[in-house]
Amino acid sequence: MSAVVAFVDLLAGRRDPAALIARDWDGVIGVARSEAMLATLAHRLEHAALPSTVAGLFADQRGAAKVTRAQALWEAEMACRALTPAGIEFVLLKGAAYAAADMACAAGRQIGDLDILVLASDIRRAENELLNAGWEWVKSDPYDDLYYREHMHELPPLIHKARDRMIDVHHTILPRTHRITPDALALVSDAVTSSGGYAVLQPTDMACHCAAHMLADGDLQGGLRNLWDFHTMTRDFAAADAGFWGKLDGRAALHGLRSAVHRAARLSRDLYGACLPEGWDRQDPGDGWFRRRLFARDDWGRVTQPLLEQAFYIRSHWLRMPPAMLAKHLWTKWRKR
Repeated sequence: MSAVVAFVDLLAGRRDPAALIARDWDGVIGVARSEAMLATLAHRLEHAALPSTVAGLFADQRGAAKVTRAQALWEAEMACRALTPAGIEFVLLKGAAYAAADMACAAGRQIGDLDILVLASDIRRAENELLNAGWEWVKSDPYDDLYYREHMHELPPLIHKARDRMIDVHHTILPRTHRITPDALALVSDAVTSSGGYAVLQPTDMACHCAAHMLADGDLQGGLRNLWDFHTMTRDFAAADAGFWGKLDGRAALHGLRSAVHRAARLSRDLYGACLPEGWDRQDPGDGWFRRRLFARDDWGRVTQPLLEQAFYIRSHWLRMPPAMLAKHLWTKWRKR
């Protein structure tokens, strides 16, 4: 039994944890660690009958996840204290947003950097206010700094000098040079207030951003975690709103993300058992490559198909910038190494 298949089956509820032997658990835990989803699995199996060693590990992971969640929300509060007095509104993105909205996908989710979205017109003021509040630049290289400012969808990353926590300040959700240009103004203007009191993307935009982050702006590193986010949020949004899938289709078209969102939905069905409505529940031969990429780990959590991983890495850069710019960028980065 493949450990990564067993791991996905456990998340999807297709496999009985009691049927796993010690060797199986070693593989599942190795894959879960590699995917930064060990605490997620711990929450998913919180009430399952588990071997004592596994139960103890999972209890520790759930406790650590509570600390991570509190830290993420504290960083959101610090950003609020830095930006709100200057009249700069921001929208939480990714893990901090899920935590602030108390979403199911936040249970055990690893949250690294604080990601926020501000209007493009506020990006320079936000930068200055954060610098004045104790954040400083992570990247000191002039080329990297210029690359972020001219081509990316965010400022160069900042880290707080006292708390050692990073913040990524976005002005849209895909690089400026990307073939797809989401409507950043609509993302900000249609944001909603979460149960935690912070602005977050409205449900269809949140699903669009999740799909974009996974399929249109990356090489599928962390793909199982991002797909789990997409799966749980769309499941819960659809349960709360019978018209959700239709609204999602329209909003994805607005942002130019219809292909990515539909593919994320199909992968969610294939891996985690999502129930999709008519018009979404079809087959696409190209999805097979994405499934292979997501399952390409051995029982130690190591990548088993490096050429496929490299192909997706090249694909991610190909989507991000035109060929001439891509060649220049890769040449520059190679020379700098």
